[in-house]
Amino acid sequence: MVELILSLVTGIVIGIVFSFFKLPLPAPPVLAGVAGVVGIYLGGQIFIFLARYFSSVGGG
Repeated sequence: MVELILSLVTGIVIGIVFSFFKLPLPAPPVLAGVAGVVGIYLGGQIFIFLARYFSSVGGG
């Protein structure tokens, strides 16, 4: 929970700083960003599943 709060606060601070200096925000478009995060998470979960599956198939 602490990591979530720190990430949110850091993102807010970065957003404020970039907006203050009138710079483009260093983030992808919302839908693309969410899709990227979901894809990374699913890829990690698929890898864990496949690693467990293939280690149990040949292991005897």
